[in-house]
Amino acid sequence: MQKNLTEGSLVKNLVAFSLPYLLSCFLQTFYGLADLFIAGQFNGAATISAVSIGSQVTHMLTVIIAGLAMGTTITISQAVGAQNRKRAAKAIGNTVVIFFIFAMIATLGLLIGTNGIIGILSTPPEAVDQTRQYLMICFAGVPFITAYNVISSVFRGLGDSKSPMYFVAIAGVLNIILDYALIGMFHMGAAGAAIATVASQAVSVVIAVFALRRFELGVRFGRKDLKVQKSVFEMILKIGIPIAAQDGFIQVSFLIITAIANGRGVTAAASVGIVEKIISFLFLVNSAMLSSVSAIAAQNIGAGKRNQAKKVLYYGILISVSFGIFATVVCELFTTPIIGLFVKNDPAVVVMGVQYLRSYIFDCIFAAVHFCFSGYFCACGRSVYSFIHNMAAILLVRIPGAYLASVFFPATLFPMGIAAPAGSFLSAIICVVMYSYMEKADYMTRKNN
Repeated sequence: MQKNLTEGSLVKNLVAFSLPYLLSCFLQTFYGLADLFIAGQFNGAATISAVSIGSQVTHMLTVIIAGLAMGTTITISQAVGAQNRKRAAKAIGNTVVIFFIFAMIATLGLLIGTNGIIGILSTPPEAVDQTRQYLMICFAGVPFITAYNVISSVFRGLGDSKSPMYFVAIAGVLNIILDYALIGMFHMGAAGAAIATVASQAVSVVIAVFALRRFELGVRFGRKDLKVQKSVFEMILKIGIPIAAQDGFIQVSFLIITAIANGRGVTAAASVGIVEKIISFLFLVNSAMLSSVSAIAAQNIGAGKRNQAKKVLYYGILISVSFGIFATVVCELFTTPIIGLFVKNDPAVVVMGVQYLRSYIFDCIFAAVHFCFSGYFCACGRSVYSFIHNMAAILLVRIPGAYLASVFFPATLFPMGIAAPAGSFLSAIICVVMYSYMEKADYMTRKNN
């Protein structure tokens, strides 16, 4: 259902939009966490590694899809802010065309390339077979992953972040039930975790499609809107491709770091996999704020309220950084119990996981800043700015920092964890510089006109 986000309290709109989105992200990420948690209760390090590696690959795919779909959210949001319903309908139709093609190509390519992906990640020999099973099942479910994220992007572009939350909530419950049944009762290991994930995604898509047919969206969408309109098609891709590329490269950097950890043995691989899942969970707040800032700021920009859009950015940073500080303090105080939740019978995994989390957790603070800036840049149609600062952090700090730490400190994961917050700190600095440049350029343009 369409909602106007240009009126009323900005803080209230930001919180009201971000909370349902946050819960949706939490439930979607919970698939991976539940898989890892339940797998750890019934299996050893090999299965834990297979699930953590496999779910990291599928998470990478999901964030790329969600990043590309951000082009849809922004295009629809700007159209809604400008009260241009025909353009909003065209954006929905062109999105269907783009992502149908994407889903078909991605599914085929990933299924063919499964063994290559396993090799690139230096998967421990003990975990290769189960990792292959997990990936093959999840890759077959790519159309469901794509459909869910696309439908959700449409709802959020219309200002409705609650409906996607309802879709995925039902699927989340099903995922937990299937995990315990397939992993615990039937001892299916990583394959059971993958089946539970894909089945849950399929259910969320069915519910979402039913809702699209029943809800009053405020935008009339028909077959004629499936015809490609160049300006709309290009705008979706202009915004979405840099975001998808950026998110993809970020996930590639995580996979490279995973490969570095995998090269240190199955214990380090399991430890890094667990911490990455914890960090992904905590980063949901930053992700929710990024999408909220982008959607609300885009509507305000479409309505010609640029100063309102800037305030959305400032409030988003304040909320996200506050949460980051809270999460860091909690994780520093309770590091061992947190890691211990995921491991029952392998003390070595707990020790190395604690080392990695203690340094990595500070990324929650610095990343909060550049996530919000990325949302604002996207709302302004300058998603390439977000791509630039993320690439700089990945290539200059994250990957080389993790590699050097593994070479010079082979007995501990603590130095390796420092690479992530150091990269985010660089990103935050670059964001501030680019924002200042953008504001100055916009001011000069308005002055000359």
